[in-house]
Amino acid sequence: MKHFQRELDKVKKMILSLGALVEQGVHRIKAAIEERDVALAKDIMRFDHEIDEMEVEIEEECLKIIALHQPVAADLRFLIAVVKINNDLERIGDQVVNIAQRVQQIAKRPVAPYQFDYSVMAEKAETMLRMSLDSLVNQDLDMAIEVLKLDDEVDKLKNEAYDRIKQAMADGATKDIGYMINLLLISRHIERLGDHATNIAEEVIYMIEGEIVRHGKLD
Repeated sequence: MKHFQRELDKVKKMILSLGALVEQGVHRIKAAIEERDVALAKDIMRFDHEIDEMEVEIEEECLKIIALHQPVAADLRFLIAVVKINNDLERIGDQVVNIAQRVQQIAKRPVAPYQFDYSVMAEKAETMLRMSLDSLVNQDLDMAIEVLKLDDEVDKLKNEAYDRIKQAMADGATKDIGYMINLLLISRHIERLGDHATNIAEEVIYMIEGEIVRHGKLD
C-alpha cells in the first residue's frame, strides 16, 4: 500500500510539473502577443518538445499503475483524470506554439487600425489555466466550477475579435487578407486555451465528485 501511494504521489508531482511548464508558456506567449516579440515567440516554441516528452511519460506512468495495482474508487478516478488533464496540457502547449507562429507573421507588418487588443482575452485564458491547476492542487470544487463560468467570457471576446476583422473586410481591407487571417487565428488559439483549461476543471470536478460534467451537464 505504501508503494502504491508513493507511485500516486509521483504522478501528482509529474502532472504539476507539466502544468507549471505549460503555465509558463502561456504567460510568455501573452507577452509575445502584446509586444509582437518575434525572438520571444521563437524561444517559446523550443519548449514544445519537452512538453511532449513529459506528456508521454505521465501517460505511461498512469497506465503502469492501473495495470499493476488495479485501483478503484477515488484512486482510479484520480488516475483517469490525470491522463485526460495530461492530454489537455499537451494540447495547450500546441496552441501556444500555434500562437507563436502567428506572432512571427503579424510582427512583419505595422499594427493595423482594426487590430484587436488580445491582452484581456489572453489574461482571462491564463487565469483560467492557473485556476484549473490550483483547483487540482487544492481539490477545490468551487474554483473548478468558476473556471467553467469564465469560459463564456473568453468566447465572447473571440467573437468580438471576429466581428472587428469581419467589419474590416467589409470596409475593403481585402489587401490585408493574410494579415487578418493570422489575427483571426490568434483569437481562435487563445479561445482554445480557455477550452482546454475548462476541460481540466471538468476533470477536477470528476475527480472530486465522481460526476462527469462535460457538454454543459454541470447543474
